[in-house]
Amino acid sequence: MRRPLEKEWELSIGPDTVRLFILKAKALSAAVNEDYADGAEHEVELDGQAHDNHHHDGLVEESSENLTEEELRELINDLNVDEAAELVALAWVGRGDYDASEWTDALTAARERANKRTAKYLLGMPLLADWLEEGLEAIGA
Repeated sequence: MRRPLEKEWELSIGPDTVRLFILKAKALSAAVNEDYADGAEHEVELDGQAHDNHHHDGLVEESSENLTEEELRELINDLNVDEAAELVALAWVGRGDYDASEWTDALTAARERANKRTAKYLLGMPLLADWLEEGLEAIGA
């Protein structure tokens, strides 16, 4: 019979901070998914009076999407080295690259790969929000 996992970690990054990243990543993902849902996301039909009645609503939406991505990028860039490594390790555990019992290994690997492009790396993960959620759940945070 297996013993329940004992915590082998103390997170520098608070679980609530990770949950904020999850919310931001979900908002960003939802904006991208909505944008491409109909397959004709940027087609504009012009009539003879387009200059009179065309409002730039699409630009406002695009601006808010970019704000969400930029905001998330800045939040990640503001993390210290330990917090950034923990965020990457959580994503890896959530993705299944490491089991929760291998937390120390995941964290060591994340620290070894640490660089100035952590935000770009994390934002490039298609299921970042899901993986962070699953990572938090796996380690019991």
